[in-house]
Amino acid sequence: MYYRQVGEVPPKRHTAFRDEHGALRYEELMGEEGFSSDSSLLYHRGVPSAIVDAQVWDLPDLAVTPNHPLKPRHLRLHTLFPADASGVDPVQGRRLVLGNGDVRISYVVADAVSPYYRNAVGDECVYVESGSGTVETVFGVLSYRSGDYVLVPRATTHRWLPAERSRLYAIEANSHIAPPRRYLSRFGQLLEHAPYCERDLHGPGEPFLVEGADVEVLVKHRGTGPSGLVGTRMTYATHPFDVVGWDGCLYPYTFNVEDFMPITGKVHQPPPVHQVFEGHNFVVCNFCPRKVDYHPQSIPVPYYHSNVDSDEVMFYVGGDYEARKGSGINLGSVSVHPGGYAHGPQPQAVEASIGAEFFDELAVMVDTFRPLDLGEAGLAAEDDAYAWTWAGRGPAPGDGPALFSNS
Repeated sequence: MYYRQVGEVPPKRHTAFRDEHGALRYEELMGEEGFSSDSSLLYHRGVPSAIVDAQVWDLPDLAVTPNHPLKPRHLRLHTLFPADASGVDPVQGRRLVLGNGDVRISYVVADAVSPYYRNAVGDECVYVESGSGTVETVFGVLSYRSGDYVLVPRATTHRWLPAERSRLYAIEANSHIAPPRRYLSRFGQLLEHAPYCERDLHGPGEPFLVEGADVEVLVKHRGTGPSGLVGTRMTYATHPFDVVGWDGCLYPYTFNVEDFMPITGKVHQPPPVHQVFEGHNFVVCNFCPRKVDYHPQSIPVPYYHSNVDSDEVMFYVGGDYEARKGSGINLGSVSVHPGGYAHGPQPQAVEASIGAEFFDELAVMVDTFRPLDLGEAGLAAEDDAYAWTWAGRGPAPGDGPALFSNS
């Protein structure tokens, strides 16, 4: 990220910085990869490491089931939360859809304020399918709205405050999440060929000074449990948001999908042109409304392709996705096309797309380079008929699920 300064900071780092009464500010360095990557310096009124209690926090169900036997899957996320559900918060209410050792994808429909929370395992990229509100952080306050990606760096204390019912698609990494390296100069500036620029990234604008004592923070961190993750409820002597100022290149920010400028071509362009972020062993892409291929014989929908090295997860959030017509895919659907399986558009969509000039579709894609397992929410939301929609028929009676539907 590019450099920002917010609030009060001293002229030189690692020097005495006092308030008007002579009390020393306490400096905290938040840095990635040891001391070898991006960092920010925060100046607290209280001691940022002063805790007075630590108790076990039981994480939500993170158990996973392998995608075996191997098949494509359709998950209807809008079935996971009742229409009249209330009192669900954006952190504790998350339900695991898919996951592996590099990334976990969860979904929540929330209307309640979350506890203070810190993910000490990796960065979080939360896509706002719908809704609005704010995210209070140790760096300051972010506003969010439909179409935003909310990027929260590892170990950032924060909490969510929905202003209205919010549908949130949480991509939790075991690493950092950043713009693709090919979009960046060797000094970190977004280049001219990138589909967005620094003006589109919105970080906190001023400190969020909060006083308080004995403040509980839920911390997700690495451990020896079945998922490799455990939780601790830490109680801090002073409020974590007592920061008078900070500067550096590490901080939370939002990026709205409307600010992504699609790259198009004379013939169909491959998914990397739609990439928006990357983490270790996975990428995040978005397929936005756009003009499509202009060769007179072009086929605008994707060609059939084998995922040799990756699983592909597509979350459909807007418009009408041309390649999936006739498969039961609707808004709120997730399609999972695993490595080892050739996939592509529904047969009828290929001919129907010829001559199209514009696609009105919006989808968020996560491609992973290790196989994805199904979480409890993925199993609960599955449409068993999806795998057979290309052939028009499923297993013979007695051989397994024979359901088939084009609805």
